[in-house]
Amino acid sequence: MTSTDSTSAKPASTPGLRMLIDFGPLAVSFLVNFFGPEPKLLRMLAATAAFMVAIFIAMGVSLWKTKHISPMLWISGALVLVFGGLTLWFRDETFIKVKPTLVYAMFAAVLAYGLATKKPLLQMLLESAYPGLTAKGWRLLTINWTVFFVAMAVLNEVVWRTQSWDFWVGFKLWGVVPLTLIFAMGNIPMLLRHGLTTDREIVDKALPPEQ
Repeated sequence: MTSTDSTSAKPASTPGLRMLIDFGPLAVSFLVNFFGPEPKLLRMLAATAAFMVAIFIAMGVSLWKTKHISPMLWISGALVLVFGGLTLWFRDETFIKVKPTLVYAMFAAVLAYGLATKKPLLQMLLESAYPGLTAKGWRLLTINWTVFFVAMAVLNEVVWRTQSWDFWVGFKLWGVVPLTLIFAMGNIPMLLRHGLTTDREIVDKALPPEQ
């Protein structure tokens, strides 16, 4: 490798950094809502504003540490800006509650399009995290993530429409995060059967796409 290649390569993202970027904004929103002032409206507005700020800080950290911002994080950040702004302007929590549904639906639609057109879109996004994975492995992983995103979109709709604001905020951190990590790690046996290296460091990188 030449010196030019070394300097142009993007720094590797550690599992801890991925967790901070992916889920840090959710933790910030939860803490602000938990410790925020009454009445509920003020807590909701404060938590929404904190989430908006936190996700753009996460984007900045991603750019600083890895020299890039993933397309998924760009999409999520843009939707947070739009729906968070609508929430603050109209003082209506519905907008920010719907945002995850749209994010999951968009990701599912993009991956489904890649499957239908035989374009390895997920592979282009995550290849560095799954070296050695065969074409069949990528296809199966794409199908799995597509189904997962559809299920999470439906689950978010059910939760926000039937539960309180506080429950929904807690669900985003204590429900969505564990479910996503369990699902991601649950894919590893299948990935190992289709060419993924068994190196422990690589397995530790098998984290979900940014939400």
